[in-house]
Amino acid sequence: MAEVAPVPMVTDPAPPEGVEASAETVPSKPEEPEFVSETLYIQNLNERIRIDVLKASLRGLFKSYGEVLDVVAHSNLRMRGQAFVSFESADIAKKALKEVKGFPLYSKPMQISFARTRSDAVVKRLDADNLEEHKKTRSDHKKATRYTNPLKRKFRAKRLASEIDGPNAASAPKRPNVQMPDEYLPPNKILFLQNLPESVTKDQLMALFAQYPNLHEVRLIPTKKDIAFVEYVDEGSATAAKDALHNYKLDGENKIKITFARK
Repeated sequence: MAEVAPVPMVTDPAPPEGVEASAETVPSKPEEPEFVSETLYIQNLNERIRIDVLKASLRGLFKSYGEVLDVVAHSNLRMRGQAFVSFESADIAKKALKEVKGFPLYSKPMQISFARTRSDAVVKRLDADNLEEHKKTRSDHKKATRYTNPLKRKFRAKRLASEIDGPNAASAPKRPNVQMPDEYLPPNKILFLQNLPESVTKDQLMALFAQYPNLHEVRLIPTKKDIAFVEYVDEGSATAAKDALHNYKLDGENKIKITFARK
């Protein structure tokens, strides 16, 4: 079969010397299609929130848009303040990104974009036959970039420098862990309710907590229906209600977790 010669590319002729090219003679760059994926990459998360609480909050916030396949977040330095939330379709992720982007979760507006690779949970749901190959590719990439990651290189250099300086070198002060577990928070006139049934109403909570004197207000969170705040006039009244109703089964199944709100 005879070889087919490539067709020469035809370009627009250059304008005459001294004549500027108009917008019509300069070819416009084609607009790149929008990149979307089933997984959202979230940044600027509050680093003081415990990982288990943060993951539960993200899952509760996003599940109204569709099934949340997985929430990935770690407490290590490289991943602190970041998380990945995976859905079963890119359309769901796109809608969630549009409506939740900038939402102030724990007083910090979330920065949200699409993740560049599929998560294990997404591959398991949509392409299970290639799950092991996907995991191997991800593992190989992680090994290949182990020492090229800028943050890892910085800490590796710091570790090497400390080894050269010897044991007498002054070590950097450790960052104090200021996050106190919810159960040990000091008394507060405002109670924080978790694990509520999603169908719970303000009137139901008012009726429940009004059994104890000095109830001031009940506040539900529209975007997260399984948490709420209950405020009393004083700490003593709030403490009495907390001790009496902690682990109360409002729907006959799930126990309400009640702690003092953070001041």
